[in-house]
Amino acid sequence: MTKPQHDRIAVIDIGKTNAKVVVVDAHSGAEIALRKTANTVLKTAPYPHYDTDHLWSFILDTLREFAAEPGYDAISITTHGASCALLDEDGALALPVLDYEHLYPEAMNRAYDAVRPDFASTFSPRLTGGLNLGAQLRYQQTLFPDLMAQVATVLTYPQYWAFRLTGVTANEKTSLGCHTDLWLPFADGFSPLVDTLGLTAKMAPIRSAFDVLGDIRTDLATQIGLSGPVPVYCGIHDSNASLLPHLVDRTKPCTVISTGTWVVCFAPGGSPSSLDAARDTLVNVDAFGTPVPSARYMGGREWEMTMTTEPAVTPDEEDKALARVLARESMLLPSLVKGTGPFPAAMGGWHLEPETPLERRAAASLYQGLMTMTCLDMIGSRGRIVVEGPFARNQIYLAALASLSNRPVHASASETGTALGAAVLAGLKPRLSLTSVERGIHGLEAYAKAWQRRAMASLDKGTTG
Repeated sequence: MTKPQHDRIAVIDIGKTNAKVVVVDAHSGAEIALRKTANTVLKTAPYPHYDTDHLWSFILDTLREFAAEPGYDAISITTHGASCALLDEDGALALPVLDYEHLYPEAMNRAYDAVRPDFASTFSPRLTGGLNLGAQLRYQQTLFPDLMAQVATVLTYPQYWAFRLTGVTANEKTSLGCHTDLWLPFADGFSPLVDTLGLTAKMAPIRSAFDVLGDIRTDLATQIGLSGPVPVYCGIHDSNASLLPHLVDRTKPCTVISTGTWVVCFAPGGSPSSLDAARDTLVNVDAFGTPVPSARYMGGREWEMTMTTEPAVTPDEEDKALARVLARESMLLPSLVKGTGPFPAAMGGWHLEPETPLERRAAASLYQGLMTMTCLDMIGSRGRIVVEGPFARNQIYLAALASLSNRPVHASASETGTALGAAVLAGLKPRLSLTSVERGIHGLEAYAKAWQRRAMASLDKGTTG
């Protein structure tokens, strides 16, 4: 293994729920320092938007703290998708960064549908609110034409933070290729929507996620207390950051499941032939610019909605609770977050609600496993399965995947797979700590068939029935 070009890499990791700054040891891949804060949405004019001022203060304060101890000699960036920054001629935000969960009037949605490219070219499904970045831009143009007229540059979201650190503007393919309607993954270029919106001349140059955009600005370096130049890498969409370590020196096909607010399933080496635009399947673009069949649902958000408190778990009590759930066929049906995932129109809820907190946790874990397997089936997933993020610690979820897929399943020990992936951009050679899942779940097949029957019925009815 060649020696990495950096010793310690500071990663700015802005997720939908929380933002983090992590220092990764470039030799071992260990996360040696971490700070986090809430990614707050401000419910103020002109529309719900991210508190970028708070995030910027948090980033600078944490970079200052980590410059002293443990130190770092490179910076990389990863953020959630479905967001962009609109800069005026002075490099300030012409409009706030819009929260992608904000919903638009139906008439505006219909007007957008009339101009967006079709799924066969973008492989970007029509999603709710601003999950299609093109819909955000159309909304902003419609309601705020004077402010939009001041826009000089459009940046994808990780590259906005890179710009604030370096003064260099860029766009990058993993964010452009993330259900934006703005990118043609197989043609490797902008979709006609960019021209329709009048933004072609305003799109910042496209750079590789692996590119160094420049050193951190000298004024910031002084403010932070850096002793010398520190390069800033272009950055990457967060789910693609989780995918990246599994693409380095590994054989396709494989399957990577990135869990967090969203559960995103990637099938590198898969085919887009069976993707369904109506069920939240899509083609992402990986860090190397390669199209990757994908599917997703808002699993972390649904877990929070289901599990308001987490009961203490012991293996024996967990097994007993799971057995009772299977025997009774107590099950959670999709979908708790409307308009997303493989059952977007279904009204989620309980079929025979669990009787205890442990049974509720067991049933919720099975729900996550069944939703994930539905996604994997839709994208033609093959090869071994690797689970990243919080669900990699959920033993029932992992066992459900192993039982239902009949394939090797591995859990990643990394607490923040997105940070590890972003560090790969700066030269980290990933040494993944993966645990093979040996456990299966006896009796799951009959339960899964009953769940699938009720869930599939909801596709036609729009209810769980």
